[in-house]
Amino acid sequence: MSQYRLSVCAEMVFLDLPFIERVKRIHAMGFGVEIWDWTQKDIEALIATGARFTSMTGYISGNLTDEVEIENLLSSAQASLEVAERLNCPSLNLHGTGLNNVGLPVDPVSIVTGEMWLRARDTLSKLAALGERAGKVFTLENLNTAVDHPGTPFAKAEDTLALVIAVNSPYLKMNLDIYHAQIGEGNLVELIRRCNKYIGEVQVADVPGRKEPGTGEINYKAIARALDDIVYQGTVALEGWASGDSEAALIAFRDALTA
Repeated sequence: MSQYRLSVCAEMVFLDLPFIERVKRIHAMGFGVEIWDWTQKDIEALIATGARFTSMTGYISGNLTDEVEIENLLSSAQASLEVAERLNCPSLNLHGTGLNNVGLPVDPVSIVTGEMWLRARDTLSKLAALGERAGKVFTLENLNTAVDHPGTPFAKAEDTLALVIAVNSPYLKMNLDIYHAQIGEGNLVELIRRCNKYIGEVQVADVPGRKEPGTGEINYKAIARALDDIVYQGTVALEGWASGDSEAALIAFRDALTA
């Protein structure tokens, strides 16, 4: 039997409902809940739902490589940690650079230099230290640049893996997004095996369309078996749109990730 727990991103399902009602519906179906930008949320109302929050965006602004933006990232990460404590949320998600409200990089990058890699490693080490003091884990998510996030540095799972290994802290892990990895890299089962102990969270959606498992080309039963093979015990979260009825999409997600 699988040892991981399932969660759902409230930003992408039950879109006809107010946000708090989405959280309640997800929680009532037995899933954990994930959120993005906490600055746009009523935190007290979220707490009152009784939901189990598994991940939230771990910054408001900034990036990993620019001197001024690094300071913005670190200060906004500290503010995010304080909200995560209120929500009892164990994980805070990061990206290779700050994204705008449509998922595009605020400062797109065409070439990632060696100096940028070193700065990113040092910045992530500082974030891990913040996480350690707060008892929270930051996760670095891979993204695809072909469809959704062009111009994002450190986007591939190979990149996030390299940075997580370089930082070498239990307070910085990978958020291995299977949807993005299928578009950007493929060879998903082997990727899971290679990342193994560095994975702090797994996110899923199908390709193409970024909808629930079963709507596209990814064999999610094989993904579930691969996660069981490495004895993964973290969260697997649906971060995808519902192809139709949201409740049916969540049921399909649960069925697909039950090995």
